[in-house]
Parts: sequence; structure tokens; C-alpha cells
Amino acid sequence: MADPIPVPVGILRLPRGPDSSGSRGFDRHRHRDQHRDRHRDHRDHSRDRSRDLAAVQGARAALRARFLRLLGRARGKRSRFCLWNGLRVLADFGAADVQSGAFQVDSLRTPLGVQASALLRSGDVLEFSFPLE
Repeated sequence: MADPIPVPVGILRLPRGPDSSGSRGFDRHRHRDQHRDRHRDHRDHSRDRSRDLAAVQGARAALRARFLRLLGRARGKRSRFCLWNGLRVLADFGAADVQSGAFQVDSLRTPLGVQASALLRSGDVLEFSFPLE
């Protein structure tokens, strides 16, 4: 499973109270400088965040393209499926429906016998591989 995308958390910065010189209010120049710094920090953070999101999106797109190429080349190959319940089965890979999350297989060899054709839900599949013949 992919790592979750980090969600940035905003920082609330309160204005500083009266300084130690005994003045009764806030120093307007200090407040203006803090506001300018806060705006600059937000701009820099937004720029960094958009770069990070673009990098994560690019990595996910590359992994998805790799996975789809794998599925395209796998048709008709002997494959081994390891299910979440610990069961390992052999089958001839047919196709995968990525939207509904199912693998279509032929000649599914299970401990109870051979099924000519079957659908394996991707939620039930822990891993699958193509053993060397």
C-alpha cells in the first residue's frame, strides 16, 4: 500500500504582547514585519508543498504505468497467487480489471481441484508472481 500523502498543517502565530519597555500597545513596525515574514513563509511553504506533491504524483504515475505494462505482458502466463488467508494457488493469468479490482484466471489449481475459469478479488490477493518455468 502506498504511503499516505502528508497533509500540511497551518501554524497559527499570535502577535507579540507589549514589549518590556512599558509601552501600552503593540509595536506597529514589529507587527508589520511579522506579517510580512509570515506571508513570505507561507509563500515558501506553498512552493515547497507544490514541488513535493508534483514529485509524489510523478512517482505514482510511473508506478501505475509499470503495473499496467506488467498486466499487459502477463496474459497467458503461469502465475502464483498468495491469498490473505495463507492459501497459495496456481493459475494461468487472463486479465485484470483495475477499476473493480479483480483478476481473471484460467485453470485455477486449488486444494479442492481445478476450476476452468475464475475471478479473484484483488482484496483477497496478498501478492502474485510469475514463477520461472
